[in-house]
Amino acid sequence: MTDKKDITGIILAGGKSSRMGSDKGLIKLNDESFIEYSIKAMKPLVNDILIVSDNPDYDVFGYKRIEDDIKDAGPVAGICSGLNASETENNLILSCDIPLIKTNILEKLINSSDEHSEIIQIESNGKTMPLIAMYKKQCAPTFLKALKNDERRLRQVISTMKTKNVVLTIEEQSTTMNVNTQEELKTIEHVYNG
Repeated sequence: MTDKKDITGIILAGGKSSRMGSDKGLIKLNDESFIEYSIKAMKPLVNDILIVSDNPDYDVFGYKRIEDDIKDAGPVAGICSGLNASETENNLILSCDIPLIKTNILEKLINSSDEHSEIIQIESNGKTMPLIAMYKKQCAPTFLKALKNDERRLRQVISTMKTKNVVLTIEEQSTTMNVNTQEELKTIEHVYNG
């Protein structure tokens, strides 16, 4: 298994959250902001945590905040900035809008690491989840090249790399629900408190 000291946790908290109407990582679920759930799930597994966001409100959590090198370019830019700032080969990347995520799910990614895969991502409900994934630092130049070519579609960028999927069981799938709208927030509150 990859040693914790060789893993950096990178939380993507950029994004305008236009559908939500506010910064998603700072939305509260049971008195804790979404990003705190990401931090809590990731913390036992990593040596260091970086938050990728241009919003200084995230400084309150006490982790190093990285701004996007290329603005308004979505998760492709966020991953690129995070990987460039990381000092480890292995990087656990998580978006800030998955408040039900658990440490044991992230552990599956780490336990699946091998010599060949550049990206190891969760597969849940038949969908790959590139924002719950382990990325090798060596992916950074590919992301930068994509950005320079004006490619903003994360799945398109990933399709050029060696990926591996970790498939979740039906019981585990609820942990990967992400929140983009007020309705989804209500659903998550119901699941969390149910």
